[in-house]
Amino acid sequence: MDFTFTEEQQAAVEAARAVFAGVAPDGVPSPALTAGAVADDFDRALWAKLADADLLSLLLDARHGGAGLDAVALCLVLRESAKVLARVPLLETTAAAVTVQTYGGEELKADLLTRTGRGELVLTVAANGRTGHDGAELAVTARPEGDLWVLDGMQTAVPWAQNADFVLVPALSSDSGRSVLALVPRVHEGVLLAEQFSTSGERLGELRLDSVHVPARDVIDADGAWKSLRDLLATGTCALALGLGEGVLGMTSEYTSKREQFGFPVATFQAVAVQAADRYIDLRAMEATLWQAAWRISSGAGGALPASGDIAVAKIWASEGVRRVVQTAQHLHGGIGADTDYPLHRYHAWAKHLELSLGPAAAHEEALGDLLAAHPLG
Repeated sequence: MDFTFTEEQQAAVEAARAVFAGVAPDGVPSPALTAGAVADDFDRALWAKLADADLLSLLLDARHGGAGLDAVALCLVLRESAKVLARVPLLETTAAAVTVQTYGGEELKADLLTRTGRGELVLTVAANGRTGHDGAELAVTARPEGDLWVLDGMQTAVPWAQNADFVLVPALSSDSGRSVLALVPRVHEGVLLAEQFSTSGERLGELRLDSVHVPARDVIDADGAWKSLRDLLATGTCALALGLGEGVLGMTSEYTSKREQFGFPVATFQAVAVQAADRYIDLRAMEATLWQAAWRISSGAGGALPASGDIAVAKIWASEGVRRVVQTAQHLHGGIGADTDYPLHRYHAWAKHLELSLGPAAAHEEALGDLLAAHPLG
């Protein structure tokens, strides 16, 4: 495998850095300061800048106004976004759009993709809760009725649900017994959104579907669609964790280099240096496993295990690694780490959200064990 980034991928990184350069994490909701979210919407101004920089259409084909890049490019951009805690549904919108592009019908693609790439539509995915790859644990059911599908059930902790135009909902088909994906408008008969809050202070949505009717053209009934979507979401979450961790370690390095005790910067103390080095190793492991997972789903390359194995390994490292990084950062910052005028507590809250998103490390360790049992090595 070749982990050298292409010119197109590097150009996407440069564009992302230019867009995120003016973003400050101080504007992020702080659960330490409020009982819930402090913003009713995501950062629409930043969303418009991402659209102008063609970063919302990064993975779309040229016929839909996109650059036709891959998951590696998306992860590079997500990594930059997390360094400043950018409050935009970039991962969810891109993952949903790519799924429609790969598995959706031509009419749905024509209606949705170009407008999404221009930032006119916002998509999200109901991927948390009891959602298994094979559909066996999906909490929403779907049944075909002529030219319509009828959806019933509930999904919790849907990100950006309060402001997205459409939610892509995985459901268990009563007809085939396999998973389907239904594109549900946020405002629609039978759709109820109850307010929830993330550990990061952002608004989430508990999505309730009561005999919701959607056109058949808005339902993706294709083998592998849900698994492909969830794999991309999990890999993107690892990229967010990596970017956040790198931002936090950079803050910690800057602080400990300036903070003095006994006439010396605390960064020169062996105990501080060793802890920082351990967290640097965590980040390098998170990076290596992320690019392995992104490369597998981008290239379709085979291996001893399915790509899900590499994604599980990446998510294990991301969940455990980002937790260790922010905990060490809090410790090395001392009292200022708990000061709400300093942004570290916001990073800590977001890290906990990313650690648990799409399952904590233990859930992916269990999934990896099942894969190894089904595909023994050697």
